[in-house]
Amino acid sequence: MPLLLKTSFWLSTMAVVVLSLLPVAYLPPQSFDIWDKTQHAAGFLVLAVLGLAAYPATPVLRVCLGLLLLGGAIEFAQSATGWRQGDLLDLLADAVGIVLGGGLSWPLRRLLAAASRHVRHQG
Repeated sequence: MPLLLKTSFWLSTMAVVVLSLLPVAYLPPQSFDIWDKTQHAAGFLVLAVLGLAAYPATPVLRVCLGLLLLGGAIEFAQSATGWRQGDLLDLLADAVGIVLGGGLSWPLRRLLAAASRHVRHQG
């Protein structure tokens, strides 16, 4: 299970980075700006849940700050391209997703930690 979670986390992270840096012409058109923010929040919610589940021994704050730094780096990289724009509201949406993902992953992390302790005591 840990390998599957780590693989899922890193593949999802790569997908978010690649999709965030693709030229807009390669992405589906968006009708509403709010959909863009929802995509940011949803993407980082998934990354937070996967990251926190994949690395249960890592402090929550470290994982969440790492993801926030990733979001900031993506916005900076978008500003450096000629085809995308960095946006602080996108970073805020990333932060909302990270906080929601952190809250949703709390019971999952406790369950994984308990299962890990159980396996160690039996092994």
